[in-house]
Amino acid sequence: MLGRPPSLAELILFSIQGSEHCSYKSSRSHLKQFTTEGPDVILGAKEDAGVVCVATDSDGHRWCIVMSHESHNHPSQIVPYEGAATGVGGNVRDVMCMGAEVIACTDSFRFGDIRNNKTKWIHDGVVAGIAGYGNPLGIPNIGGDIYYHEGYNENCLVTLVTLGIVREDHIIHSYAPKGADSYDLILIGKPTDNSGFGGASFASLELEEEKKEQNKGAVQEPNAFLERHLLKSSYALFDILKEKGLIDNVGFKDLGAGGVACASVELAETSGYGSEVWMDKIHIGMENLHPSVYLCSETQERFMWVCPPDVTPLVINHYNKVYDLPGVSEGARASVIGKIRNDGQYIVHNGNDEIVNAPAAEVTEGFLYDRPFEARDQHFIEPDIPEPSDYNQALLDILSHENMASRKPIFESYDKQVQGRIYTETGLDDAGVMAPFNSENYPEEIRNVGIALSTDHNPRYGLIDPYWGGVNAVVEAMRNVSSVGATPHALSDCLCFGNPEKPHQMWEFV
Repeated sequence: MLGRPPSLAELILFSIQGSEHCSYKSSRSHLKQFTTEGPDVILGAKEDAGVVCVATDSDGHRWCIVMSHESHNHPSQIVPYEGAATGVGGNVRDVMCMGAEVIACTDSFRFGDIRNNKTKWIHDGVVAGIAGYGNPLGIPNIGGDIYYHEGYNENCLVTLVTLGIVREDHIIHSYAPKGADSYDLILIGKPTDNSGFGGASFASLELEEEKKEQNKGAVQEPNAFLERHLLKSSYALFDILKEKGLIDNVGFKDLGAGGVACASVELAETSGYGSEVWMDKIHIGMENLHPSVYLCSETQERFMWVCPPDVTPLVINHYNKVYDLPGVSEGARASVIGKIRNDGQYIVHNGNDEIVNAPAAEVTEGFLYDRPFEARDQHFIEPDIPEPSDYNQALLDILSHENMASRKPIFESYDKQVQGRIYTETGLDDAGVMAPFNSENYPEEIRNVGIALSTDHNPRYGLIDPYWGGVNAVVEAMRNVSSVGATPHALSDCLCFGNPEKPHQMWEFV
């Protein structure tokens, strides 16, 4: 691939970009079965979030819902509060980086046996983490679902949905615009440290009990109050870019898996460019770390702009002076760390050393596997359930079961009414209902438009038959949305499966 022995930084970079988490190397070919285009689909599964039109104003402008759907399973299993909290943060940034205002979030949990003390510890930490991050951001939680089963004892599932709103012509894409040669790459946010280093590779592996302690360093550290400041400052910058007609001249991307490396190469390569990064320009929070850590760590509350050099002073001044990032959080700031190249190469300098020099397309495309899969040999029989001697007690037993009982202790931890857009709050119906455009900031003719969101599925169906488990997940969520009077308009999935190297587990996914 390189025609020479790789450097340590290149080895780490390729291991991250080649992970299941980043490259979808085992699933990509199967995911092509999904329908990702339609009359109202503005942006399908291509960038950091999907975009769907839900309203058109009298001037012909289309107004859209932006949706991101992700999991933070392994981190939540070993460090529940931080794992869940940083899951919220990354999901929110994915939506915001499309130029959208974030208006709602929801969550979907799968925990182990409720009688297990460890399950209770994970449950309490995850719920507290989502509340502890989402509430300070001022984003309402409008729904969710939860299921307990012993199969999740050692591997909980924590999936999150975030919604935003944006006008179609105000969408900011997560790639460099046309004619971007020599455009600047600007890193925004928290100073880079070693938190979350190796997180993408960690998220792609089987979770092993004996390695949980050593993997804690792969979990990021959350700072919700810095993220709130970054949201508000970025919203204000969106307005400036719209006013100056610069929305189509910039790109914007969250720093998720792989940190600076992945954002800087993906912003460029998606548009056919390469990029160049200078490590000494990255603002850091810890000294004397290996350069590959600064390059690939998943330090939270960071994102990256790509913009013309004549716009760079505006962006830097906006974050560092107008919104005083350095004064709000120690070490936080906006820094120019690199440039776009037109030769397709991805190059990283550390002082006088060139530690990465590879074709950008080789870094981002990763590998593609055609994994073998084999159906499980399963035999089931219908259960023999005797008629209850006391139907009243049977009803009480059902209602008190952990998979049927009220979710009030969970959703009362969340802020459900902030922003004033909620029509039907969590717990009152089968889907959350809200009016996303109900203020004077939006055209009068679309202010009464409502949207409904549901997450749901019964994992026991998947135990019996993965195919019908998938069918019922779609149908159940659609029924929930329909039951509040809404028309199912688009769906998202967050597929969390076992090791694809094992044919039976790959079959479950396929």
